[in-house]
Amino acid sequence: FLGIKVPIQRKIAKNYIDLSFNDLQMLLDSKIHEHRLIALIILVNKYNKAKKDATKKRQIFDFYLKNTNNINNWDLVDLSAPNIVGDFSSIDGTEIIRFLAKSKNLWEKRIAIVSTHSFIKKRIFGETLAIADILLKDEHDLIHKAVGWMLREVGKRNIEVLEIFLKERYKEMPRTMLRYSIEKFPEEKRKAYLKGEI
Repeated sequence: FLGIKVPIQRKIAKNYIDLSFNDLQMLLDSKIHEHRLIALIILVNKYNKAKKDATKKRQIFDFYLKNTNNINNWDLVDLSAPNIVGDFSSIDGTEIIRFLAKSKNLWEKRIAIVSTHSFIKKRIFGETLAIADILLKDEHDLIHKAVGWMLREVGKRNIEVLEIFLKERYKEMPRTMLRYSIEKFPEEKRKAYLKGEI
């Protein structure tokens, strides 16, 4: 870590939106966190700039997937996955998200669930629920938090959909996942879920 704050990194990235894939690869291969983060901000900016150019979007998407080993921290995933993997999958199909969810790689699994935020924003919840099911018994805390976060986002838009999902599963969910998913519930209902009394 160099200790550079994210707003400053975003300003730097804006000046280098035309950086080549070769140069971005050098940044993503770096051991320095900020180098990788700036590369991903540039990639997201490139993707957004491509707008309706499906060929450019596909190039960025493919480049991103080739670099999942370098997208190896929660903030790197959360900043980039919905904007690239999530958005492109909404056009191209969700097979890749389900493939990543079954990976042995922690960060690919987090990419899978966090990328569904793109669907949630469009009020499409099925993909999030399907990936949450795949990851329901994952052992890693960072996956518990990510799944709980996405479930909470579903609940913000449709509490009934979230509760239908939870009622069949909440007793087997990891505690952290459950806590995150019900964070916005009324206090009494939240306590009932935590006590297993629903």
